[in-house]
Amino acid sequence: MAEGTWEKLSQVAVLGAEYDSPERQPHLKCLEGTRVDLLKFINRLLNKREKSQIIWLHGMAGVGKSAVAFTVAERMKSLKITQNTKIETRLAGTFFFSRNSKERSTTGHFFATLAYQLASNFPSIRNNVNRAVRENPAVLDSSKSLRDQMKALFHKPLWHLRLSLCDCPPLVFVIDALDECKPETVADLISLLGEALHDPELPVIHILLTSRLEERICKAIQKEEMRTLVYEIPVNTSGEGVAGTISLDGEDVDNDIYIFLQHSFMELQNRHPDFPQPAADKLTQLAN
Repeated sequence: MAEGTWEKLSQVAVLGAEYDSPERQPHLKCLEGTRVDLLKFINRLLNKREKSQIIWLHGMAGVGKSAVAFTVAERMKSLKITQNTKIETRLAGTFFFSRNSKERSTTGHFFATLAYQLASNFPSIRNNVNRAVRENPAVLDSSKSLRDQMKALFHKPLWHLRLSLCDCPPLVFVIDALDECKPETVADLISLLGEALHDPELPVIHILLTSRLEERICKAIQKEEMRTLVYEIPVNTSGEGVAGTISLDGEDVDNDIYIFLQHSFMELQNRHPDFPQPAADKLTQLAN
């Protein structure tokens, strides 16, 4: 019975929405040596244990949001929740939206997908997830109330982890390209995620959320009840009297572009040994 329930969940989970799904190849990720300050900053936020947060990374198309999301997800997947665990990692779940995919452009199976990944990562709660589905099989229907799906497939499983995670670093969910989701349910999804993160009975969890700066997303994420949850990037940060700006676009990425060009020309030479390599000053001109 339990296996049949788990099989049903696996059938509706959107496997292509996982960060490392073959459906999304080639996977965009940050080249080594690029986005260093931004990644360090995000990692510091993800390590904070005081309260749950939504870290909202926004910017124009093409500035590298998905590459950052993939890189963060990959790092969290490599970190065990404790030194003694064999399976459980800090990456609780991912959903990479895409307007070019029917299943990845809606929220119909968003929470089922996260529940499947969460229970795969934490086998101790698989029976709890199966029970929630058996009690309300319709919760796996994409037309079911998004609130009901959140309660059964997101809130309840996390609640069952509260004791085992009380002394552990926060779990991390990564949600990429929310602007590519159909607009009807975006505001509801943001509101429901905020509602869950506000619950003091859940373990501390962080959500890295990326999107373009679109009006419907801004309105939903800047509501009064969301303000204490959301950490916005790009944002001015200050600490010990030093102020800095972390941004996805502008002069601060010149070095990243230089590294990318250098890497690309070297790849071309590996494939075509006679391909000429530009001098450093020419690379700098190209980067500019």
